[in-house]
Amino acid sequence: MSEQELRLVVASRGDGAEGVVVLELADPDGAALPAWTPGAHVDLVLTVGGDRGAGPGQELTRQYSLCGDPADRSRYRIGVLREPAGRGGSAHVHDHLREGDEVCVRGPRNHFELVPAPRYVFVAGGIGITPILPMVAAARAAGVPAELHYGGRSRRSMAFLEELEGHVLHPQDEVGLIDLDAVLGDLPDGTLVYCCGPEPLLAAVEERVAPEVLHLERFTPKDVGDPVRSDAFEVELSLSGRTLTVPPDRSIMAVLRDNGVEVLSSCEEGTCGTCETGVLEGEVDHRDSLLTPAEQAANDVMFVCVSRAACPRLVLEL
Repeated sequence: MSEQELRLVVASRGDGAEGVVVLELADPDGAALPAWTPGAHVDLVLTVGGDRGAGPGQELTRQYSLCGDPADRSRYRIGVLREPAGRGGSAHVHDHLREGDEVCVRGPRNHFELVPAPRYVFVAGGIGITPILPMVAAARAAGVPAELHYGGRSRRSMAFLEELEGHVLHPQDEVGLIDLDAVLGDLPDGTLVYCCGPEPLLAAVEERVAPEVLHLERFTPKDVGDPVRSDAFEVELSLSGRTLTVPPDRSIMAVLRDNGVEVLSSCEEGTCGTCETGVLEGEVDHRDSLLTPAEQAANDVMFVCVSRAACPRLVLEL
């Protein structure tokens, strides 16, 4: 799998909301950036720590949704929420990235595509508005009926409000939580529902919407329970003919690395889609937070950072 790696500069930086910084990234020579579609994200490869002679620092890769205009190839726009309980990636962006700084960017990639439909309902919570913004704009531009319900703790914490005139806002301190029963009840035939936000919101939407019409993007992995198999299994690599054994306590990704097989990776928790790998034979125990039930049933791709085998042997397109 090949993927573009870009060296971009921070062209502008601003406050998007309380605790949210908005960055625009551009090519230092003014070149056009790779095309993207609504729902796409990029990786920022950040070196955290190690300043002023403190060593090389720790490399962290973090995923951020593109929330600008796909027609504008001059810049990528992202919104970054400071996560006090995080591992330092968002704090580094907030505290250290300034206009003119260079940053390594990988992508874009999209596992949250806007599928054509006669009508949309978008539900966003907090920083989950970022992938939804260009989707709403695309639906409007196409003349497709679409309604957006955007919730947050308060207006101060809700980003991009100036771009959301005419949509329904749900600041919790003013109106309470989004009334999902009212928003998602009696959906007209053909309606697709797109949702991004914190896990309690996603879980509540999943309870109310049929899987075949629901599209979710998660920032953190969902709980998928215990693996189907508790014993070792084999992975055959179709391009080399090698067969590797994956023990119960190791991931496929880790075993591949141990054996010199490089697969692109980023989150390593089944939320970003970087390590997508083709499956030629065998049944997969899908443990990611990306594929829809229908995509899992197709059994033709898997994410080797978290997913495993539901059979004694898998044949992968590696």
